[in-house]
Amino acid sequence: MIDIALLRTAPELVRHVCHAKGSDVDVDKLISLDSELRSTQVHAEKLRADQKNPSLRTDIEAARALKAELQRATDKLRTLQEERDALWVRVPNLFPDDTPPGDDDEDNVELRRVGDPVPADEARAHDTIGSRLGIFDMARGAEVAGSGFYYWKGDGARLAWAIFSYAQDFLVGRGFSPMLTPLVARERTFFGTGYLPFFADQLYRIADTDLSLIGTSEQTLIGYYGDTIIDRAELPIQVTAFSPCFRTEAGAAGRSNRGGYRVHQFHKVEQIVICDPAESEHWLDECQRNVEELLTGLELPYRVVRVCLGDMGAPAYKKYDTETWFPSFGAYRETHSNTNLTDYQARRFKIRFKNADGKTVFPHTISSTGITDRAALAILENHVQPDGTIAVPKALRSYLGGQERLGAGKPAV
Repeated sequence: MIDIALLRTAPELVRHVCHAKGSDVDVDKLISLDSELRSTQVHAEKLRADQKNPSLRTDIEAARALKAELQRATDKLRTLQEERDALWVRVPNLFPDDTPPGDDDEDNVELRRVGDPVPADEARAHDTIGSRLGIFDMARGAEVAGSGFYYWKGDGARLAWAIFSYAQDFLVGRGFSPMLTPLVARERTFFGTGYLPFFADQLYRIADTDLSLIGTSEQTLIGYYGDTIIDRAELPIQVTAFSPCFRTEAGAAGRSNRGGYRVHQFHKVEQIVICDPAESEHWLDECQRNVEELLTGLELPYRVVRVCLGDMGAPAYKKYDTETWFPSFGAYRETHSNTNLTDYQARRFKIRFKNADGKTVFPHTISSTGITDRAALAILENHVQPDGTIAVPKALRSYLGGQERLGAGKPAV
């Protein structure tokens, strides 16, 4: 969440941010509640000071009246704080002046393209290729778990594991420390990372608990540092994790999402950085460099876009999406997100560190995709050969025992 001081010193900025990001937070009501809360705090503190008056030791009636008034003030404080905070936590993060305006991903601004895409061709659809080779099965996934679930099989499973191992090794080589995290988290973890209240409809909740399945290991990686004061010498913290991810994908119906592109369960290697605020732009760029080098190693054409205001989400300060070419869609489709969240998560989660002046402050966080199953889908589409086999990118061959082709011996059509 934003610094509450901004509400008091720059209310017009807060109004501008809410309007630009499409938030329905009633800023005037928030300002009023905050003002009343602070005046009530002053009143309660005065009452506590009055309780120390020696004359109250003999004036029992006055002491009782003062105690009752303090209780009323305390109750009012609790109510005001709950009402103010319920609005405060929904105020979106700030954003730089150069953020592109816009409503959705159609308004994102292309920064660069890398690689030569093969021609658009619906026959290259990954689900068609994977089914023919016997390595990808949407039908049985739907039979077992419902629509939006699938199986990797045989060489498909080996390809997916190779991609995740490749990304994990790459990031460890860049200084990231690997972790394996819980696959469920408490509600406070989703709140702390900014997924609640903004993305509540994306969670798979576990009945009769406050647990939900994670939608990304970002939630549990950032959660690991919640309510802690980090030693400044430990910054930057660079962590990575592989995990299954679960999302309801509410509202995704009707998009061009055939096959395994948009599903309810997928796998992801995440890269997370917790850093000094002065270094967050540097680490955003470093994570972006990692993304692009990973895709270059997989020999996949891609483009990078600067995400517009309407597509970046409430917690984000600045965001890049990297989109990989899918010939079956005839388009670049998002495979990676890379976000500077500034202190928005750290403030919600009470992650702190002592700066050079000894002052306790909030660090910044960077959340960035390392790789997901979508990269494997893109390999099927971009690397399919005339004989129907899949050429294995050189970067993955050591993870596949030197194998250069997948699907040898299978029919080409």
